[in-house]
Amino acid sequence: MADVLFLAHRIPYPPDKGDKIRSWHMLAHLAKRHTVHLGCFVDDPDDWKHLRFLEDLCGSVMALPLHPRRGRVRSLKGLITGEALSVSYYHDRRMMAWVDWTLHHRPLAGTVLFSSPMAQYVLGSKKSAGRVVMDFVDVDSDKWRQYAATKPWPMSWVYKREHRRLLAFERQVAAAVDVSVFVSPKEAALFRALAPESASRVHHLNNGVDFNYFSPEHGFASPYPASESAIVFTGAMDYWANVDAVQWFVREVLPAVRAAIPRAVFSIVGGRPTAAVQALAKLSGVRVTGRVEDVRPYLAHAGVVVCPLRIARGIQNKVLEGMAMAKPVVASGEAFEGIEATPGEHLLVADGATAFATAVVDVLDGKFGGLGRNARACVRERYSWPASLAHLERFLNLSEVTA
Repeated sequence: MADVLFLAHRIPYPPDKGDKIRSWHMLAHLAKRHTVHLGCFVDDPDDWKHLRFLEDLCGSVMALPLHPRRGRVRSLKGLITGEALSVSYYHDRRMMAWVDWTLHHRPLAGTVLFSSPMAQYVLGSKKSAGRVVMDFVDVDSDKWRQYAATKPWPMSWVYKREHRRLLAFERQVAAAVDVSVFVSPKEAALFRALAPESASRVHHLNNGVDFNYFSPEHGFASPYPASESAIVFTGAMDYWANVDAVQWFVREVLPAVRAAIPRAVFSIVGGRPTAAVQALAKLSGVRVTGRVEDVRPYLAHAGVVVCPLRIARGIQNKVLEGMAMAKPVVASGEAFEGIEATPGEHLLVADGATAFATAVVDVLDGKFGGLGRNARACVRERYSWPASLAHLERFLNLSEVTA
């Protein structure tokens, strides 16, 4: 049994959104065989109730509140210091003190950094951190480049600056740690091109799906009226890329779908919907649920799962979960990127409003009857958490350490 430091930008439980799903499975995997010391931030007040569970699981826990407004004020310092705003946003003296104490008083065999801003807590004392694995998940700097292309000045300037400064920080981190991992081969390849000096130590670690949890065999009651032909999107609804996706779908795609299938209703399922998302509920054929205790009934009884993201990085868990539930999924090219599946056999990929609407209507009309069954078989074969996480211990050189 080894001591491992695990730093995450967001509390890794409950696993109810993309990054938390990945960080939770990594943490739980390590905690089965090793003593994990967890440092994280809590940005959702509802998540504090899960702290005791994590304290029972881990050797020690430092969880600090992260208030978005205060974080944005801290980010402004980055404009003065030249730092990436993302790094300033997650800077906290209390976390720095706890990490420093842990590094110098725990016999650490390894450290996992989840999301690049958490690297700031270790870079100055790396010799005490054991073998360090940086899970970038996605190439976040490229996400800011994409954002810049969609925004008017002055935000376009801010996002372009963040792209440049964060990429410089990502390269600094990758050069300092032992291994850098990304969520897909495509993300890893992109970063190797952007940071060639660290290319030999850049790898990928696939996401996985809990196939017993996301299973069509559970007998969920339907959350939809019986007369409804249900279309569903799931995700954190305060995340800008998700907000943009559902707005585009409602504005550009849904009218054509409802013209062909009047009973079609689009359900937007996810916590903390912004005012712009809530406003969509006023439109005919749109439902906004807010946070739900369990997304699986909404997936299980949907006629089609849609993922119309126009800005995306890495692998979309919402796509994998829909496929695991044996549902037909229609995804944009951006949402499909990085997923090991065959369009037309395991899911449908459509770009542009007309093509997307046609694909949704075809699914609801029953023209792709075997798509869901093929989808579940695909993710069972290619997206296993145990298989992926065995590589994590190998990257940390912990595979030979027994409990």
